[in-house]
Amino acid sequence: MKTLFLSFVLALGASVASAEMIRVASPYSVAESLDRLEQAVTGAGAKVFARVEHAKGAASIGQDLAPMAVLIFGKPQLGTPAMQVNPLAGVVLPARVLAYEDSDGAVWLAYENPADMLAPFDIPADAKVVMMMTKALGGLTGKAVAK
Repeated sequence: MKTLFLSFVLALGASVASAEMIRVASPYSVAESLDRLEQAVTGAGAKVFARVEHAKGAASIGQDLAPMAVLIFGKPQLGTPAMQVNPLAGVVLPARVLAYEDSDGAVWLAYENPADMLAPFDIPADAKVVMMMTKALGGLTGKAVAK
């Protein structure tokens, strides 16, 4: 059983390393970008579960980190079908979007392509749930960065 679990973890790590990250440029600061994303998420009827402030965490140990934070959110209508196909999809759900400032000072929203994210769980790229998640994440991030 330990070998099976270790194999799964290694396979998942390899898939995450090769997964496509979708990046959306934001004209706003990291904080404002995430605030706007949170408004878009709640406005769409989804639930925000957490906001993880990575830069604040680094500061708490005396380290510097460019502004970055992750918003974790979901909607049972989207996540449940994926977990019905394979409960292990719960490892990557609910959705996560990272807001960060790069070394040039540009701000980005980034998230994993749902097709790549769910592929390790035998959920095909053309599955309805993947298409719905792709559309939702694109729409929410687009709304967050709109002027």
